[in-house]
Amino acid sequence: MKQLAEILGGYIEKNRERLFALSQQIWEYAEVGFQEYRSAEALKDFLKEEGFSIESGVAGIPTAFVAKYGQGKPAIGFLGEYDALYDLSQEPGNPERKYFKDQNAGHGCGHNELGVGSLAAAVAVKDYMKEQGLAGTVYYFGCPAEEDGSGKMFMARAGVFDELDGAFTWHPEEKNAVDGNSWLACIGVLYRYKGRATHAAGQPHLGRSALDACELMNVGVNYLREHMIQDARVHYAYRDAGGGAPNVVQDHAAVYYFIRAPKVAQAIELRERVDNIARGAALMTETQLEIVTTDGLCDFVPNHALSELLQQGLEAVGAPNFTDEDRALAAQFQKGFDPAEIEAQIKWYGEKYGEETAREIAKSPLMDKVILPLQFNPIVSPGSTDVGDVSYVCPTAQLFTCTFAIGTAGHSWQLTAMSGCNIGHEGMLTAGKAMACAAVKAMQNPDVLQKAREEYVKTTGGSYICPVPADVAPMLDGVK
Repeated sequence: MKQLAEILGGYIEKNRERLFALSQQIWEYAEVGFQEYRSAEALKDFLKEEGFSIESGVAGIPTAFVAKYGQGKPAIGFLGEYDALYDLSQEPGNPERKYFKDQNAGHGCGHNELGVGSLAAAVAVKDYMKEQGLAGTVYYFGCPAEEDGSGKMFMARAGVFDELDGAFTWHPEEKNAVDGNSWLACIGVLYRYKGRATHAAGQPHLGRSALDACELMNVGVNYLREHMIQDARVHYAYRDAGGGAPNVVQDHAAVYYFIRAPKVAQAIELRERVDNIARGAALMTETQLEIVTTDGLCDFVPNHALSELLQQGLEAVGAPNFTDEDRALAAQFQKGFDPAEIEAQIKWYGEKYGEETAREIAKSPLMDKVILPLQFNPIVSPGSTDVGDVSYVCPTAQLFTCTFAIGTAGHSWQLTAMSGCNIGHEGMLTAGKAMACAAVKAMQNPDVLQKAREEYVKTTGGSYICPVPADVAPMLDGVK
């Protein structure tokens, strides 16, 4: 694997400056879910220059696309994301809070790096196929709206990933590790009530309060928590509180729910129970109820066979090659963090991977020496990702590489700043090299792909389970 890593790493290194520039360009665009028009075009332009054919607008989503090189089997895909988050604008590399130009959004989850790191892997595999005569097909999937919109779910439902024998992806993190955890399935539902307005004091008997309906629904769901499975999660936010006048009975109100469970089938079942509570609240208040499914995603099922290949690739490539300037900048960011949080994080590494590993990690503000061992954890991670939908279509493995300082909060302006400078870009190249190694080894070893397929069938049932009804369309303009 070491020799292969050197070859593939060479392909990526020759494009280092172009890849850095592309990541920075997408960072500056900072486009939120389903609005990533310029980001998608920039990625497509790069791939076209590298000889990939492009299919745009897949699954009815203007910013989703598929890039392809080669033909026939084996077929390996890389997943790219490029959506930003609202309210996270920040100057690149600045450890003090300062907005970037006049922007509002920012890449507080590093998806500028995610999309380009996966692209780097796809191009490196293409170069290897071309120069070494490796048969098969390599795909790059442009996947919008991971943060809010579940782009991959709509793509999976449309059959976009059906040709794959395996898929690889990664995510920016503070660590270097292959993801051995499963993640919760999640369904997004908007409950919109309509009542009857009237004077709240003078004629209250004529009113039917939509706000009361929302309140009663929330109370009912809170009682439901006692009777859900332990790892399920249900949380909500008001999208419409019915207005600001206490002396008017609110005739409209809406509440937005995320319904999560360890398996997609469990989330679908739990969602029906929440729906029933919503219907009961409408009956109690004599209001009308509209239930709008916004999106949803499956639980992530890590494929052991492909994850082991990814671990081998990461170990062959090694940790990101950070500079002294990178480490000094990361230390500046850490000065703004709560020292107790950093200490708790290091302690967590000690509990999971051993005290010796924790001591090594504590030597630097960046995880630039340590590759964590592969662990498959039976405990479900509390978050969700639409990578899970791909894992229900084909064997899928996911990687983390260090792109920000230890102790950095996710979805923060500090993370935005680090994803727009050399720290994030170096971690991105490491991810691309490791994924390229795993992909080529998979393409060279049909027995591994067969083993991965058999495991996929055993763990998922071998077919995609869509978490939302067939008539639900992508909410390209956001949740109303």
